[in-house]
Amino acid sequence: MFNENQLIKILTKTKTFTEKELDLHAKEAKKRNLSLEDYLTNQKILKEGQVYNAAASFFNLPFIDLANETIRKDILFLIPEPIATTHKIIAFDKNDSEVKIAALNPQDLEIFEFLRKKTGLEIKIYLTTPESMNESFKNYHKGLKAEFKDMTSGDNTDQSCDEGESKDKKLKELAQDLPVIRIVDTLLEYAILENASDIHIEPTEKEIAVRYRIDGVLKNVMTLPKSVHPGVVARIKILSNLKLDEHRLPQDGRFKISGSDQKVSFRVSIIPIYDGEKIVLRLLNEKTSLLSLKQLGFHKNALEVVKKNIEKPHGLILVTGPTGSGKTTTLYAILNVLNKPEVNITTIEDPIEYRMTGINQSQVNTKIGYTFSSGLRAYLRQDPNIIMVGEIRDKETAEIAIHAALTGHLVLSTLHTNDAPTTLPRLSEMGIPAFLVSTTANIVIAQRLVRKICQDCIESYTLTKTDIERLEKQINLESLLKTMAEEGITTNKQSKESLLFYRGKGCKKCGKEGYRGRVGIYEVLEVNHEISELILKEAPADQIMQKAKDMGMLTILEDGFIKAKSGITTIEEVLRVTKE
Repeated sequence: MFNENQLIKILTKTKTFTEKELDLHAKEAKKRNLSLEDYLTNQKILKEGQVYNAAASFFNLPFIDLANETIRKDILFLIPEPIATTHKIIAFDKNDSEVKIAALNPQDLEIFEFLRKKTGLEIKIYLTTPESMNESFKNYHKGLKAEFKDMTSGDNTDQSCDEGESKDKKLKELAQDLPVIRIVDTLLEYAILENASDIHIEPTEKEIAVRYRIDGVLKNVMTLPKSVHPGVVARIKILSNLKLDEHRLPQDGRFKISGSDQKVSFRVSIIPIYDGEKIVLRLLNEKTSLLSLKQLGFHKNALEVVKKNIEKPHGLILVTGPTGSGKTTTLYAILNVLNKPEVNITTIEDPIEYRMTGINQSQVNTKIGYTFSSGLRAYLRQDPNIIMVGEIRDKETAEIAIHAALTGHLVLSTLHTNDAPTTLPRLSEMGIPAFLVSTTANIVIAQRLVRKICQDCIESYTLTKTDIERLEKQINLESLLKTMAEEGITTNKQSKESLLFYRGKGCKKCGKEGYRGRVGIYEVLEVNHEISELILKEAPADQIMQKAKDMGMLTILEDGFIKAKSGITTIEEVLRVTKE
């Protein structure tokens, strides 16, 4: 990362921008509270590669894209991992006289001199990008299975112990055992590097299965011998401040890992299953920057509807979808827009996933009777303008939220329904009178998350006859193509057989998956006069859906297919997350 002055020098000297252009960009970056480099790359004004290519020219150094390099282990480990990650350097090639090092800061002369003395070789410096560097750091963990084999190949004796105090003592000793500490530390580090959202540690009859959820899909990472299970469980319990000797009841806890460039919270859930205790850890990166509404992936018309409705001083904004569909991220993005000094924003959450400056965040604690409904009732006495309720789970919470929206507050919350139109009758089913729902609801956003095609290995293809037949069995393809033509994505003259869609071949950057990252697909239902009339008549969800579509609402499936046709995701992904 370059500071603003360095970057201005680099980009003006290499004639990437004029001083006037850079001044405008710098002002805009300051306004958004971003560094100049982050602003330029986030807004896609420049690609990261362009910034660092310009820097390479400025420093008169060669540029290297490490994604295309296969790094030998013996060369990689010339620089130990802690030094590599701290100084953002990596050794990628060497011969008898020199070692080639990729770096982000070519002016870190002390470390290069240290490496010259340590290796006895001349140092040749190359400039690379932060993304390329972070991908290469994963090479330190590529031999994870082999490393675990070494760790667990020692004493595999029975870990059973006596009852009572001696058992508790034995578990504490196990948790402090060096191989166990290394196993747990490596599992956590590797999950952070892979951008996993969850870690599953599942005991079976003879071994432990470890799986990571990456981009919403669970993947097998490795298996460990069953003998290390008591130690791993004890270690995680100690980190989470849980009871070591409790094996029959579920337990919940959390802990935090802080590094030089990241702070990650782990939410821990342990439950007893037939073969032992299963652990699931949810990773929450506290330094992840909040996404803007545009970055979430709203279609242009839907985005306008959202912006218009969140500016209203009161009413109800609901986000709906299954667990893990990004509802909380959407609510945080909306709160980020609304977060101004002149309003009082309060949230009641379970749990607090991201800390937001300027917002009063409170966490539910059911053990002491602090629920969504009791927290919401208390917050109404705190003079709020905007309230965010993590989830409407029961009639009591729904009633208080609706009455708050009715009495001049803007209320944001989530609900579990499959689509936007179903949400409104669901509130009536909870016992909320239809006239209250029709007068307080502003918009309902239904969403899913789909994996994005890796842009480094994207390829186009046309649908075969078999593909078309299979699609027509699952969806109304004619209606979809008509909508896509209306949106200007295709033309009316195009046949199904001539349509180009996209997929990822699989490459080194995406781990041969063909996907990298995720984006939302949405349907945004605006509760206008016509929809209000239908709610008052207690019309069924399919009638509300038809009316909303007649008025221009895109369904989740339609939004997904538009993104598939635009090369953002694949048809398979859209069908995977939308099929009932």
